[in-house]
Amino acid sequence: MKAYDAIVVGAGPAGITAALRIAQHGLNVLVLERGHLPGAKNMFGGMLPRCPVIEEMLPGFIEEAPLERHVVKRTVTVLSKDSAASMVFESNNYDHPPYNGFTLYRPVFDKWYAQKARENGANILTRCLVEGLIVENDMVKGVTVSGEKGNVLAPVTVLCDGVLSLPARKAGISTQPKASDLGLGIKALFRLDERTINERFGLVRDQGCSREFIGCTEGIRGGGFIYTQMETISAGLVLHLDSLKESGLTSSDLFERFVAADPVAKLLKGARLVEYSAHLIPEGGFDGVPQLFSDGLLIAGDSAGLCYTNGLNLEGMNLAIASGYYAAESVFDAFRAGDFSGRQLARYQARLKESFVLKDMKTYRKSAGFMKNDRLFSDYPELIGTILERVFRSDGYPRKKIGRIGWEAAKESLNATDLLEDLIKGGRSLI
Repeated sequence: MKAYDAIVVGAGPAGITAALRIAQHGLNVLVLERGHLPGAKNMFGGMLPRCPVIEEMLPGFIEEAPLERHVVKRTVTVLSKDSAASMVFESNNYDHPPYNGFTLYRPVFDKWYAQKARENGANILTRCLVEGLIVENDMVKGVTVSGEKGNVLAPVTVLCDGVLSLPARKAGISTQPKASDLGLGIKALFRLDERTINERFGLVRDQGCSREFIGCTEGIRGGGFIYTQMETISAGLVLHLDSLKESGLTSSDLFERFVAADPVAKLLKGARLVEYSAHLIPEGGFDGVPQLFSDGLLIAGDSAGLCYTNGLNLEGMNLAIASGYYAAESVFDAFRAGDFSGRQLARYQARLKESFVLKDMKTYRKSAGFMKNDRLFSDYPELIGTILERVFRSDGYPRKKIGRIGWEAAKESLNATDLLEDLIKGGRSLI
């Protein structure tokens, strides 16, 4: 059996970050990835919010990395049966360094990022399915790999193999996630020339934008998104798995109707479909994060449930990168101490609590529960459309005050108890 100082399972953003940083500390680290290349199993909307730890590891990251566009514009659109209402935010402060975030084309970015890990000394093996952990006297000592690869030994293993991490479940450190704590992300990549993207989305140079859509999922809890790359557009949906199952609808049908809806179809006109993918996303929020360490073992990224939404932001990749970094720092501490016990590796979870990762997830702890309210994705989009349609209507009749229009429309579609309850819960989750 081969032996290394550390094993990382999974070559996503958390895994590559962990391996890169471990290698920078002079340790012999091996990454095992079941896909045919690093990042092959990844699905990404997407936008990478600014993540200083990656800039610390790789000076000149922003200038060298194959980033697509820096995002200067955010648009939220509420769709109803007959209307669309948008709120647009654009900031000149996002148009220069330090940029607020970038869109990515993951096949290119992941290949580049994995190569940086290799250049720093990390070993990466693909087409390797890790089936379980080697445990001796309750201490993880390595992993078992299917096929002829055999077993691999190391005093510490970092699991970064996704929300359905089989080794983590076999080790008893996490359980099979419930459908109510999972989202299904589906995304298509469309090719469109740079000039048309800029004109259509109101951009110049390498500016980018993100667009989020609410009310586009036929009452299923979830939403839609569009992100601009240089010569491609990512469009997709994120759907709560339990809500999708209860509906009896298929994700593919919902997606087809989403991209065919007028506000979306106008943005995708003339674009050519080149790629389609799907991926499960952790949606349990702060309360869905398991214990992140045990003897000889750490968990990072989606495996650790590190993803959250507050209704406007959906963040995961930056949390994955940061968790991989702090896992690596904790691995190095363990080597210096000569101690790989859970007590020593607990420093990892302490680091995450001190960082933006668990602080942000804790701030929006109640949002995960609030976002399970079906009315947010059915009644309220229709209500907003009704109110605005009446506010802007010109029909020769005397106008009513906007407050009265809103109250009358709300009474038509909601009872007062539900409305009051939603206002209270919404306020508690966001304020």
